[in-house]
Amino acid sequence: MEKSIICGIDEAGRGPIAGPVCAAAVVFKADCPAELFSQLNDSKKLTEAKRLSLAIEIKKHSFWGVGWFSHSEIDRINIHWATLSAMKKAYKAMRHEADIAYVDGKFTPEIGIDAQAIVKGDSLVKEIMAASIIAKTERDNLMQILDNRYPGWEFKKNKGYPTKRHKELCQINGISPYHRLSFKRN
Repeated sequence: MEKSIICGIDEAGRGPIAGPVCAAAVVFKADCPAELFSQLNDSKKLTEAKRLSLAIEIKKHSFWGVGWFSHSEIDRINIHWATLSAMKKAYKAMRHEADIAYVDGKFTPEIGIDAQAIVKGDSLVKEIMAASIIAKTERDNLMQILDNRYPGWEFKKNKGYPTKRHKELCQINGISPYHRLSFKRN
């Protein structure tokens, strides 16, 4: 019996008040070393250095793709639909067929194959863990680039999340061109 080809899908950036949402899709190659699997975890439970080194290894041993939805697109259609759209883009960008997709969370994107939502899947399914790591490292890299362009909001530190300091900087500096207006509170 032939083994099913499993795709893991996850996102990074649902909760920030600045920047895009990024999703990743990952299918491991048949020759992926087992020792890589033992190092995987939810991206939020790994150090930045560990995420970066794992992202390199995951990319070497998988078919992967990322999909983005910008802050302005999030404002236009809302974070829920933007996330599902980014996931669909990630799956298409992967350019590899899968039999089933396991998606972190409660909802699945329409991608043309069976998809199953798994709450806390980024702690349970190795393909979702890998997608979590790719999405997080790709988005964090972009937020560091935005920090260079717009240093007044410390995106390198907060990655766009609504930390106390980030909110203080918004009070001082106003909002950047990359802040989500749909999250703006009076």
